[in-house]
Order: sequence, then C-alpha cells, then structure tokens
Amino acid sequence: MRIASWNINGINARLHAVLTWLDEAKPDVVGLQEIKCMDEKFPRSEIEDRGYNIETFGQKSFNGVALLSRYPLEDVSRGLAGDESDEQSRLIEATVSVEGGSVRICNIYLPNGNPVDTPKFPYKIAWMDRLNAHVASSLRSEEPFILMGDFNLIPSAIDCHDPAAWWGDALYRPESLEKFRILRNMGMTDVLRATTSDPAYTFWDFQAGAWRRNAGIRIDHIMASPQAADRLVAVKVHKDVRGWDKPSDHVPIEAQFGFAEPTARDAAA
Repeated sequence: MRIASWNINGINARLHAVLTWLDEAKPDVVGLQEIKCMDEKFPRSEIEDRGYNIETFGQKSFNGVALLSRYPLEDVSRGLAGDESDEQSRLIEATVSVEGGSVRICNIYLPNGNPVDTPKFPYKIAWMDRLNAHVASSLRSEEPFILMGDFNLIPSAIDCHDPAAWWGDALYRPESLEKFRILRNMGMTDVLRATTSDPAYTFWDFQAGAWRRNAGIRIDHIMASPQAADRLVAVKVHKDVRGWDKPSDHVPIEAQFGFAEPTARDAAA
C-alpha cells in the first residue's frame, strides 16, 4: 500500500496539479492538507472519477484536511480531542482495511505557530500536547497506525538548508522539538529518516527564489507505529512536483508499506 501526504495550499487553486499527480503516481491513500474550502466546495467528482473515496474536514479560506483512498474509509473521525473551543479543521482520521489486515491513518495540519510572541505559538504547543495524547491512546491498540501531514516542524539541522537562519522560528525551536521528541519516543518512526540520512526537503517558499536555490526545509512527515514500521518498504519525496506550473510550495511525500500481505512474524504466529 502506497500512502502519501501533500499540503496542496488550496485544492481549487491546485486541482490540475493534484489530478495530474494522481494520474501519474497512482497512490493508494493520500492525506491532503490546507484544502482551504468547505466540505461542499471540495471538487469531489474529478477525484472520484479516478477511483478514490473521499472524506473531508474543511474550513472556509484556510486550514482543512482530506483523505483520498482507493479502499473504503471506515470509522472516520474529525478534529483533535482535548479542547472543545478549538474550531480549526486540522485532523481527519480513518481506518483502511485490506486483505492482510487494517491500518488506522491520521492526517494532520499542525499549527505553524508564528509569530512566537503571539497566542499562535502557545496554541501550537498545546495542540502538539493534545496530538501526543491522541497518539499514545492510538498506540494502545497495538494495531498499525500511520500519522502523516504537514507538521510545520523541522526535526533537525539536516532537514533545513540554513539551520542558523531558521533557529528560533516556531518550526525549529526547543519547545517544538521537545514535543516531537516525545512523539518519537513513544515508538513512532520517522519513515524518511528510517530509510536515508540524506537531506530531503518537502517545502520551498515562494519568496526569494527558494526553489531555484534549493533553499528548502523538511516539514512534511509520515510517522509509523511499530506495527506499521515493520511493514515499511520504501519512501519517496516527489520533489519534481515543485517545478510544475502553478505548484504548491510543498511536495508529496510517499511511503510504501506491505499491508496487503502478512509479515513473516505474523505468519509464524
């Protein structure tokens, strides 16, 4: 099963790019972030025509997340528990079942947090605390679990073209990194770093010729529970998409898992 995450920075502005990429890459499950539209405004028919089931959690003009899947999306949930006053559309989750079992897939658009001297940064940190609590609860099932999306977080210096320039930004400062360490210490695997130690950016700003200079950062991640990480086959960043006409400032990241067949450990059980 090929599972991908992509912040498309407005589904209606990037629909042509999304459809082209779906036609070329043919992923099985996709998590989209920043769809920037209400549920009823999402261009369902064009994507459904390509064989995808769709679930959305939209919001007018900003935020919004969606799941696309060639398999049925079951037990869909929307929103992150822990703050009833939070009305931002940043998390959608569903279960996908295949012959070899099922996997729970959680797609997030984590708050940016800038400027750090405004309420936006405490909101980011509190959201990460709530996310970690949600992940801890999900891991108790000991079933394959995937957490993916735009984390708005640079995990380490290798994930940034100029670490000194970014240090202190909400995406790359001690408070944010500590919450990410807690997530990893629960047993969640950063699938890209499990397969390579090379730089691999997923975001290039529209300003200052960032794409031309390869001045990127890695803030889009796929994280896997131990039961999912055991089935990890390969990871790919679709960097070429950033060079397309009218692109998003993010590119898709894709992980391939062997969910359709039982692992050797399962077979021996």
